[in-house]
Amino acid sequence: MRELIFATHNEHKSIEIQAILEDSYRILNLDQVGLSEDIPEDQDTLDGNALQKARYVEEKLGVDCFADDTGLEVDALGGEPGVYSARYAELSNERNNGQDASEANIIKLLRQMEGKSDRKARFRTVIALVIGGKQFTFEGVVEGSILEKKRGEEGFGYDPVFLPDGYNETFAEMPLSLKNTISHRARAVNQLADFLRTYLTT
Repeated sequence: MRELIFATHNEHKSIEIQAILEDSYRILNLDQVGLSEDIPEDQDTLDGNALQKARYVEEKLGVDCFADDTGLEVDALGGEPGVYSARYAELSNERNNGQDASEANIIKLLRQMEGKSDRKARFRTVIALVIGGKQFTFEGVVEGSILEKKRGEEGFGYDPVFLPDGYNETFAEMPLSLKNTISHRARAVNQLADFLRTYLTT
């Protein structure tokens, strides 16, 4: 089985993507290959961040690599938090009282959404792949809405407050098997998987 490095320290993401790719590739995250340093992601777009991370690891380790960047775009907030989704609360020094980043981000988001009737939002994931010295990008989007309070204990990030269109469960309430068929990340990874299957035969 061929191995492919995923430029993340997030074990949850690794598990989700391995489940989607099944046995076509063995996915190794940065902790599994002993790269403990923080990977730079200081671009102002999801595409830019994903490419920056993938290139960094490819140059550092000399191996094929892919990276992702995901943003939650909320219409009533002008598309925020967008590219800053992972560090939304930190931008205003709201991460305190021992809260982890995800909890602090959700608290800030719900505070920003107080009194707003337009709850439309979307998750967008961009995956950048650097393989054989070439680079490729894949994008997945899922539309939904922001709830007024958290529901569910699974998932990570903003999953407990995001209700995908056409479903009665948040991403944090539904089983991973269902999430992996409809999520933004799943849609981007499925494009990646289709490409890799073709790449393996060329």
